[in-house]
Amino acid sequence: MSTLPTPATETADRIGALREQIDACDAGIIELVQRRLAVSQEIGALRAASGGTRLSLSRESQVLTRFRSALGDDGAAIALMLLRQGRGRL
Repeated sequence: MSTLPTPATETADRIGALREQIDACDAGIIELVQRRLAVSQEIGALRAASGGTRLSLSRESQVLTRFRSALGDDGAAIALMLLRQGRGRL
């Protein structure tokens, strides 16, 4: 004899499935941040090797604007964190 799922069980199952999606998104975000960090560090090394400065304020402004436009003020905070990871603290 099988039992029918209750609304509480269905809700718990749905939450579990959604949390799996969040975990997958988080894994993808972590992978992308690590890749972005590696690329940014390579750019920094190339800039330093050619006598350039460690950062480009105009480029950082473009990144901040892109993130703020897409995600609002929290997006700018995310962009600042990514920029800091790539170049280090000023």
